[in-house]
Amino acid sequence: MKAVVSDATALIVLFNIGRIDLMHNLFEKVYIPEAVRREINKAADVLPKWIEIRTVEESLTKLWRKSLDKGESEAIVLALQEKLPLIIDEKKGRKLAKRAGISVVGLLGIIGWNMKEGYITYEEACKVYYAAKEARFRVGVALESQFLEWLDAHR
Repeated sequence: MKAVVSDATALIVLFNIGRIDLMHNLFEKVYIPEAVRREINKAADVLPKWIEIRTVEESLTKLWRKSLDKGESEAIVLALQEKLPLIIDEKKGRKLAKRAGISVVGLLGIIGWNMKEGYITYEEACKVYYAAKEARFRVGVALESQFLEWLDAHR
């Protein structure tokens, strides 16, 4: 896939565990709004050239801000504006993005997709997943079980 819009969570986790390459394996360009840039600032002082900051119209984010934080709101608006899929992990944000017709994927999808495409092995996928959890990536018990079963089934 050529391009995607991203919220902060997956980027922060991948920067923190030193595996931002997993994002670039799948996407030539990752677009982020300014609010997401501010959120990931601690994890990445300098962004790779393939991650670009895009401007969104502030007035368009007001509707989304009733339910979501600024980064998620801007990321959804940017995905709509660019007509691109969105990387987002927050449950409410995913639900609202899907309702708006945006295709979504989260960090678990990025890990699984890398394994499916042969960029990483099953063992590496497990290592990345557990490193993400150690880096405070939160996932529900049911989703974790489903993801680990998927990994096992696609070894």
